[in-house]
Amino acid sequence: MLPAAFSTRSSLAAVLPSSLAAVRAGGNDLGLPGVDHAVVVVVDGLGASSLRARGGHARTLAPLLGRTTTIDAGFPTTTASALATLATGTLPGEHGLVGYKVRDAANDRLVNQLNGWDDRLDPATWQRSRTVFERAADEGVRSWAIGLPKHSESGFTHAILRGAEFVGARTMAERFAAAARILDEPGPGITYLYIAELDQLAHAQGWESPEWTAALETLDALVASFADRLGPRQGVLLTADHGVIDVPPSGHVLFDTAPELVEGVAEIGGEPRCLHLYLEEPGAESALRVAGRWREVEGDRAWVATRDEAVEAGWFGPHVHPDVLPRIGDVLVAARKRVAYYDSRDPSRTGRNMIGQHGSLTAEETRVPLLRFGAFA
Repeated sequence: MLPAAFSTRSSLAAVLPSSLAAVRAGGNDLGLPGVDHAVVVVVDGLGASSLRARGGHARTLAPLLGRTTTIDAGFPTTTASALATLATGTLPGEHGLVGYKVRDAANDRLVNQLNGWDDRLDPATWQRSRTVFERAADEGVRSWAIGLPKHSESGFTHAILRGAEFVGARTMAERFAAAARILDEPGPGITYLYIAELDQLAHAQGWESPEWTAALETLDALVASFADRLGPRQGVLLTADHGVIDVPPSGHVLFDTAPELVEGVAEIGGEPRCLHLYLEEPGAESALRVAGRWREVEGDRAWVATRDEAVEAGWFGPHVHPDVLPRIGDVLVAARKRVAYYDSRDPSRTGRNMIGQHGSLTAEETRVPLLRFGAFA
């Protein structure tokens, strides 16, 4: 049986729209009270289960998991898709960022949706939804996005953060300091504050590593200090784009060593815990045959779905726009055990050095914190 669909009201899609509504003193899905300024802190890779497991190292953040809800990151649990969901308030079937590496049919290629943007991939049209920041401008609310300086002019930034004033800051401490200065600005506002470090360390060292725990301790102290200086009408939400699973080398599945799994497959997109298989002969019958072979071999450690089955199950939201459908693999393979799928024919061994991974539908990957501070507490 395939996992159930995700609800917009209980997912990342509710966070920024609710924050904007709170600034406008309106009703919202999260029940936030009216504020003058809302800050949304997005910690890349901070799953609820990891935070709970390292609770002794997060004395500010972890106790709140017992008093507030967690939310769904949605599917796939990859940064490109999840941050687009957060920034637009729509799910991947609408905004169109349906995976890490997906098919660009117009140019007959696979594109990396984080760093593969070029003059053939227009951020203004490939990401189909208006951002919450654009809507904020329409309503007279100023917005800021705080992130790493190297991201200031990236295609991905233009796709999901358009409408916000970008502020670059190198370290976690510098980003929180930038947010504190923004809170001194007059008038209504919303601020998006992005923390990259925990995800970077999870990929390199694993979320169970001392290095990851040390970064969590740093984050926890910065959040505590930031929360202490909030004014009475300033609220903060802290959430994440996905969680992480550490996959040991023994969990690497070299799927091409089973010839039947690559028979009829023209291109392989997605990422190691969520493959998008694009077939040589697209169509429902071909997809069912390939999916059947994958289920026979890998069905005990992966959810396998044809594109039609995944869309019907609501994996990409209740509606998938016709322009978005060709971007989704003909067959999807989403890991449900502690494994990652690799093609040993890849001479660059792409991603095989990563320990922490994500992309699939497990609770460790999909459940993320939603913690409230200041006027939102």
